[in-house]
Amino acid sequence: MTVPPEELELAAAFPPAERGRWREMVKGVLRRSGAATDDTPLDEIEGLLTRVSYDGVPIAALYTRDEAPPGRPGLAPYVREVRPEGEGVAGWDVRQRHAHPDPAVTREAILADLENGVTSVWLRLGDGGVPVRALPDVLRGVLLDLAPVVLDAGAATAEAAEVFLALAAERGNAADASGNLGADPLGLAARTGAPGSMDEAAALAVRCVREFPRLRAITVDGTPYHDAGGSDAEELGAAVAAGVGYLRALTGAGLSVDEAFGQLEFRLAVNADQFGSIAKLRAMRRLWTRVAEVSGAAEGAAARIHAVTSAAMMTRRDPWVNMLRTTIAAFAAGTGGADAVTVQPFDARLGLPDGFARRIARNTQTLLLEESSLARVVDPAGGSWYAESRTEGLAQAAWTWFTEIEKAGGLAAALDSGLVADRLAATWAKRRGDIARRRAPLTGVSEFPNLAETLPERDEAPPGPGGGLPVVTYAQDFEALRDRSDAHAAATGARPRVFLATLGPIAVHTARASFAANLFQAGGIETVGGAPEEFGASGAAVACICSSDRLYEERAADAARILREAGAVKVWLAGKGTYEGVDDHVHAGCDAVGVLETTLHDLGVSE
Repeated sequence: MTVPPEELELAAAFPPAERGRWREMVKGVLRRSGAATDDTPLDEIEGLLTRVSYDGVPIAALYTRDEAPPGRPGLAPYVREVRPEGEGVAGWDVRQRHAHPDPAVTREAILADLENGVTSVWLRLGDGGVPVRALPDVLRGVLLDLAPVVLDAGAATAEAAEVFLALAAERGNAADASGNLGADPLGLAARTGAPGSMDEAAALAVRCVREFPRLRAITVDGTPYHDAGGSDAEELGAAVAAGVGYLRALTGAGLSVDEAFGQLEFRLAVNADQFGSIAKLRAMRRLWTRVAEVSGAAEGAAARIHAVTSAAMMTRRDPWVNMLRTTIAAFAAGTGGADAVTVQPFDARLGLPDGFARRIARNTQTLLLEESSLARVVDPAGGSWYAESRTEGLAQAAWTWFTEIEKAGGLAAALDSGLVADRLAATWAKRRGDIARRRAPLTGVSEFPNLAETLPERDEAPPGPGGGLPVVTYAQDFEALRDRSDAHAAATGARPRVFLATLGPIAVHTARASFAANLFQAGGIETVGGAPEEFGASGAAVACICSSDRLYEERAADAARILREAGAVKVWLAGKGTYEGVDDHVHAGCDAVGVLETTLHDLGVSE
């Protein structure tokens, strides 16, 4: 395309963009906010805006061509798409998970999904899912040559695989049946503390290669590390370590390197951190391509990735917001080049999903594929200097963690020794602290809670296996506080209450009163407001003074005295500063969970 001469003249009228000039302009803004001074060197300005991920990867405010590693779509190391032509426009595999223990209900749900856009089935079997013996009945009406089936049977993997393979052979689908038998002994060890058999997994892989050429035997599940609160690099590094362990077992059982690579599929979590999730999937392919290179695999041995929207990010409170979270995560999965995507139903934390929730889950992907045409764009994030740089940084961090696991004797040994658990726990402590201080806000939970919400009712989901790495959710601390409030309301007929003592005109106190109300309500604590003199009639025992810094200097001490005389057992102040009679402060960045725990205790709400 030729650029018109008049547009060239317009561009020439502007000075060339220079990094130094950008730094000067940013310094001016930071100086006004107090983050920089006149003496701050220009080469330190970008550092003031740079944050560091849980993996230690710097996330800068500005990226240029120099920071983006080169790469082309469809070529190793496959960070920029695996299939740049042909297959790519068909989209990814829309995979729905089913775990209802009633075979009839599960069968009906599977058929409804397959008739309405789902292209493969993920079945939870055994403990916490469908009985293994019911598998033939559950798959009655499912065409195994058209709809891939992925098994997830944990300790019952060998039994479930035998039932499925017999069913495929009985139907004459041995050559065409596709999917994955779900063998993952290392993932089982991570979840339950009791590893499965590597020999059984290898034997299943050999059988698939010999008798079921379109079927994979091994799922390399990275989600246990994510669900334990781990970072992206920790999930990736553990997944690569597991994959390498399986390669050793499969080649030891007689498969060629290429046959072994063809038996593995990776399962990774994607969450509402859109660019982090995009980088994670791209980094996974980069890492696995490196493993393929040193293993002598044929060119094109790219990682096959099944992306699952994060269970850790899902909330029980205001579950409708989960639709937004999973939409962002699914978009990231598609943009990052996932081969298969599972969207968790928005009500997953409440119990077994109903038909409406499954419909929303599958239609989320249909909208991205059919209406947004996401899959028709080759490598949507490709060429973004930010995305490329973040991918490379994440891959390097994950490779460092992988090599540390290898030095410890491999993933099985690292799990047994506690190396993995300790590393994940340290990361979770950092993330948990950020959530508690609302640096990582959770809409509907830590921010903008709805105390009057009515939650959908769902059948209780059977518990899954435990005993291994912990399973956490980002909202758990705030939701535990809300549960205490609910129990108190059920027992007494009223929620715990805090009085917001507002000083001055509405325009002066509204901002801090709104902030304080939002904070206390995140713990299930009702707020009422008024002048300090109205505290006695409020029915509250705890108060929070809300106004401007100027009025605090004039009236905070008197307000605290009035509240104390009216019976307040604790007086908070929204903001900072020391004033007579004020016990403590609530402000942006404070430990909100700690504030709420203290307040519930002061209000006599039992744990």
